[in-house]
Amino acid sequence: MRIAVLGAGSWGTTLAILLHRNSHEITLWSHRKSHADAMRERRENTVLLPGIELPRPIDITSDLEQAVHLADVIIAAVPTQFLRSVAARLHSRVEHQHLIVNVAKGIENDSLMTVSEILADVLPHVQTENIVTLSGPSFAEEVSRCVPTAVVAASSSLESARRAQKLFMNPYFRVYSSDDIHGVELAGSIKNVIAIGAGIADGAGFGDNTKAAVMTRATAEIARLGKFFGAKAQTFAGLSGIGDLIATCMSKHSRNRYVGEQIGKGKKLQDVLSSMVMVAEGVATTKSVHDLALKHGVELPISHEVYEVLFNAKDPHAATADLMTRGAKEEH
Repeated sequence: MRIAVLGAGSWGTTLAILLHRNSHEITLWSHRKSHADAMRERRENTVLLPGIELPRPIDITSDLEQAVHLADVIIAAVPTQFLRSVAARLHSRVEHQHLIVNVAKGIENDSLMTVSEILADVLPHVQTENIVTLSGPSFAEEVSRCVPTAVVAASSSLESARRAQKLFMNPYFRVYSSDDIHGVELAGSIKNVIAIGAGIADGAGFGDNTKAAVMTRATAEIARLGKFFGAKAQTFAGLSGIGDLIATCMSKHSRNRYVGEQIGKGKKLQDVLSSMVMVAEGVATTKSVHDLALKHGVELPISHEVYEVLFNAKDPHAATADLMTRGAKEEH
C-alpha cells in the first residue's frame, strides 16, 4: 500500500519505519522544511528519535500535497490541538474512500471533539467508517527498537479496523480490532490527564500506595465518562484503557508523567513545557476533559484536581488532601 504518514514526531517516524518494514511504500511529512531536509540528509530524526535509522526508501517531505498524492492510506500523527488546521489543508486532496488512521490521543479544546470527530467535521466527504484510531501502550522509543507491543485499532466499522490491523501488525507489533472508537479515544485521552496526576504524586514525594490509588480510581473516572457517551465498559479494561494507563503512569518515557513530576516538585507549568522538545498532549487535554465534565455533569474528581494544579496553581498536597477527604463511598 502507498501510505502517507503526516507528522514526523517520534511516533510518526516510528510508524513510518514500522510500515516500511511491513513492505508498504511510505512518505513521511514534516510541517517544517528544515526538519524534513535534515531527516532526508541524515536518515535519522536526530532530535525526536535519535539513534534510529530511517531506511532510504522512505520518502521525506514538507510538501503536504506531495505526501498525500496517490496515497491509499493516510496516517494522522499530528498532535490533537493542531490536527484541524492540517486536516483542512487536505480537504480537496482526500477522497471519500481513503482510509485515515489517527494515532494521536487527545480532545480538542473548545470544540471538545475527539480526533475522529475532528476529522469527520473537517472532512465530511470522507466516510466515517473509514476513520480509524490506533491506540494503546506504545512508546515510540520502544516500538522503534522492535520491543514487543500490543495496541488496538478501532473504528465504527469493524471492517476498517481490521484493514488497519492488517497494515500494522507484525511479529513485534500486535494489533487487536474494535468497533468502539469513541471508547478507545476517550480512554487514550483521559489516561494522559491521569498520568500527569501520577507524576504530580511522584514529584510531591508520595509513595507507591498513592500512585496505585490514583491509577485504580482513575479507571472508574474513565469508564464513567465513557459510559455517558455510550462506550463499551470492556474497552476501559483493555489496551487503550488500563493497558495504556499503566504504561503512561509508570514509564520513564511518559512525557505526561514527566510534566506532572516537575509540577509536583514545585516548578511552573510554562517553565516545564518550554523546556520540552516534544508535546505532552495531556496538558491541553486536561482542560478539555475538565470542560467536558462540567458541560455534561460527569464527576471526575482526579481529573478536576489535576486541572486545578495545572491551571490554578493549586498546591499538590492540598489537591491530594481534598481527594482523600471526600465523602465515604462504596467501591464499584
